[in-house]
Amino acid sequence: RAFRTGRSGTVEAEGRSFFLNAHLPPPRLVVIGAVHISQALAPMARIAGFDVEIIDPRTAFATPERFPSVTIHAEWPQDALARRPLDAFTALTHDPKVDDLPLKQALAAGCFYVGALGGRKTNDKRAARLTADGVAPADVERIHAPIGIDISASSPAEIAVAVLAEIVQALR
Repeated sequence: RAFRTGRSGTVEAEGRSFFLNAHLPPPRLVVIGAVHISQALAPMARIAGFDVEIIDPRTAFATPERFPSVTIHAEWPQDALARRPLDAFTALTHDPKVDDLPLKQALAAGCFYVGALGGRKTNDKRAARLTADGVAPADVERIHAPIGIDISASSPAEIAVAVLAEIVQALR
């Protein structure tokens, strides 16, 4: 629990009491797709204490003007993730326009949150592709899709709130 929450405290082990001082890196949010929802999500996540990275090969979208003070990788996800792999303290959100490889890598890395944009039909097709590509059905079920807590969000900013809430819930 201490490693998941970052909260220090006493623990009992083998009949003894110990103080566990938890020092964790800030959680990392990797967003695949520099879309409107990402523009709203990035600053909110930074305020909430996440290190945020945007990955999108479309250089018209992945720009410092659209994502000020955020690390941007204007390249294919497989290239960016090869240099900075995902890990258990990473949350990944994904835009279906890019590709499925980051989802497979996130599931394999044990990311604490894996979410994907898109409606039910898009997500059903994605699940079928991932399963056909060898991803276990139980792992496919770990993908939060449609992404975000259901708050009847409609605007990109509202969807970003729903997504960030679901990510924080998964982390804590």
